[in-house]
Amino acid sequence: MAENINMGTNTTTENNDEISLKELIQKIKEWVSYLKTKWKIILLAGVMGAAIGYINAYRQPITYKAELTFALEEDKGGGGLGGALGLAGSFGIDLGSSGGGAFAGSNLMELMKSRLLVEKTLLNPVVVKGDTLSLAEYYIQINKLRENWSEKPEFKNIQFLPNADRTEFSLQQDSILQTIFKSLTDLKSLTISQKDKKVSITNIEVISENEQFAKVFCENLAKETSEFYVETKSKKARLNTEILQKQTDSIRNELNNAITGVAAASDNVYNLNPALNVKSSPGKRRQIDVQANTAILTQLVAQLEMSKVTLRKETPLIQVIDRPILPLEKEKVGKLKSLILGGFLAGFLTVLYLIFSNLYKKIIA
Repeated sequence: MAENINMGTNTTTENNDEISLKELIQKIKEWVSYLKTKWKIILLAGVMGAAIGYINAYRQPITYKAELTFALEEDKGGGGLGGALGLAGSFGIDLGSSGGGAFAGSNLMELMKSRLLVEKTLLNPVVVKGDTLSLAEYYIQINKLRENWSEKPEFKNIQFLPNADRTEFSLQQDSILQTIFKSLTDLKSLTISQKDKKVSITNIEVISENEQFAKVFCENLAKETSEFYVETKSKKARLNTEILQKQTDSIRNELNNAITGVAAASDNVYNLNPALNVKSSPGKRRQIDVQANTAILTQLVAQLEMSKVTLRKETPLIQVIDRPILPLEKEKVGKLKSLILGGFLAGFLTVLYLIFSNLYKKIIA
């Protein structure tokens, strides 16, 4: 008896499922029939969307992409810890890095987008049609910004000279540089990426409507980053080398003076009566100075050479792999693609609008 009840229940469920499926198919047919009555509206919307897409693609300016890749190489030493991290990495185990500071991984990419490096890059000299001007001035010219400043007398005589002292800029110059900085570091204009955390190859992409500017800005940004990176990483060793060099030069001068003093003292006591020993004491003192300075200089020279070796060891190598070469790659949305995409989106949105508006009318009816 229970089996009969269960069988009846299953049959009812199947019937309900079958009825629901039939109702769904019927509803779809009704909606299709309804949309067919609105085909003129859908077609008109599709044509208008296609036209908008085509016009947008036609008006969109051509942009150029400059791409540069470089690799960072430095002495990672680290002893046992560095070896352990390298061994773990070879087995695919990520134990993190042993440091790296401001130049580790994504920090370097963010540093390249910093206002400090971008503004340094903008003040680099570039030769355009025989004239030497800064990248900031070149950007102002190609974007015709001075035409917008015609009604602003405070901007009339502003110039950005190559390698100008940034600390002496006026408030107006700061404002202009900040505007240029924001424009150049936009996601659509500047992209800095690293393919893999374990690969120290960084890729710079600069997109601009001016082909020449895209190339020179990309190259100069890489140059400024390289100089800042090398200077910062080797700063401590370089300062130590400079101090030792000054000390060595100072002691060498003292030694030379002492040697000259010994010779002068010897000339003064030539054929002197041996009984007059006081007369020979200046020469003996100078001789002691020579011996002391010789010993000090020997130690300083050894330390200086060791410091130079350390400096070379701690100075990282930045190797440019690929540079942007003219003509650059052009980037522009295809007119046919924009036409098809615009028509499809407009038609699809119109269909959704018709369906929901019809449902709304049935609900409130």
